[in-house]
Amino acid sequence: MERMDRIGLTGVAEDLLVLRPGDPDYEAELAGFQTGFAQRPALVAAARRAEDVIAAVRYAAAAKLPLAVQATGHGLPGASEGGVLVTTRRMDGLHVDPGARTVRVQAGVCWGQVVAAAEPYGLAPLNGSAPSVGAVSYTLGGGLGILAREFGYAADHVRALDVVTADGRLRHVTRASDPELYWALLGGGHHLGVVTELEIGLVPVRTLYGGSLAFDGREVDPAAVLRAYEAWTRTVPDGLTSSFAAVPYPDLPALPPRLRGRYVVSVRVAYTGADGDRLVAPLRETGPVLADSLREMTYAESHTIHSDPDFPHAYYGDSSVLSELDVDRAAGLLARTGPDAGAMCVVQINQLGGALARPAPNSVPYREGRFLVRLLTMGNREEARRLLDPAFAPLAPVTLGRAVNFAFGAGDRTEGLYDAETRKRLAEVKSQYDPANLFRSG
Repeated sequence: MERMDRIGLTGVAEDLLVLRPGDPDYEAELAGFQTGFAQRPALVAAARRAEDVIAAVRYAAAAKLPLAVQATGHGLPGASEGGVLVTTRRMDGLHVDPGARTVRVQAGVCWGQVVAAAEPYGLAPLNGSAPSVGAVSYTLGGGLGILAREFGYAADHVRALDVVTADGRLRHVTRASDPELYWALLGGGHHLGVVTELEIGLVPVRTLYGGSLAFDGREVDPAAVLRAYEAWTRTVPDGLTSSFAAVPYPDLPALPPRLRGRYVVSVRVAYTGADGDRLVAPLRETGPVLADSLREMTYAESHTIHSDPDFPHAYYGDSSVLSELDVDRAAGLLARTGPDAGAMCVVQINQLGGALARPAPNSVPYREGRFLVRLLTMGNREEARRLLDPAFAPLAPVTLGRAVNFAFGAGDRTEGLYDAETRKRLAEVKSQYDPANLFRSG
């Protein structure tokens, strides 16, 4: 273990914890939610405040080493091998301003913390389905939340960002102060700097109608459920957010008895309107219902809608933003990723549109998309690609591109993450703020 003054930055962030391979706490500092891919940065800087990040960025720039960032480790940072990795989990400050309906969050804050802090004021953040995901990284990638069709992307609600750019300068960025950098950061991820804090708007939500309607995929044809779901999405109001999921659970003792060995096909719903039960009624006619958890709930309970795993594990995945959901093509995807796939695959298809289609001053692409398909599987990268690439292939004719936040472990593949115009504009901002390509995460 070292202090930063011992590696060439005397007088700057002298108490910053620095770890190298072989140090006692090195492996523990690298640990995150994603356990499938090992990282071996030459140096890990465990940041506690913005000054620590400044010191790490200046060191990396002077040493001509790539720099990446890790908060919770749900997504794997790219380009950390042999470089500098800044971990931000200790930067956990947050402050809710109920009058302004905003929250300021530091780089290590998880969404579950924000939900808990906002709830007493009858407010909610535009968080995703997993409480343990980092708020800042999630938002920089766009942020597809539980109530996305009603309120849009989380990135659409950002008021200001504090970011350390490649020149080692801490900038307070707003749409008025730095319009191009503001545009690029919100959707461009960590490619332009290390965001140490952001200010984001909250929405006035105390309760919602939500939950899931599940079917046994061995008793009800999953493609038939998907066909019914696609037709149903054409009838619901823009304020209703939903997704379709198909998961073949292994027969393992660790799983609840109701899931062991089952192929569960479900529709998940989140809606702040008063007529949710009426809107969902047609889906209940699809076939025998395995489980029905749809109900009125507090926003603090909204993580139960998806019930994402809360334990670290290995996974790999990718995504496609679709212009339309061609059910016949998607049925081929379900056939390739079902119980006979040879590995556990998770399929999720989110309805887009609504507020997600509205223009916003940020670089989140493909707002014209009507659906997002996400595929996730366990195992190593090579095995996953052999399984997932052919599964995505039938969707190619209706695919607009990929989603940055759902390229799990696929940071080495940048094609399709942005449309050509957005990619060109991002490159221009990159050339201005990071001409030496210090931040190489994808």
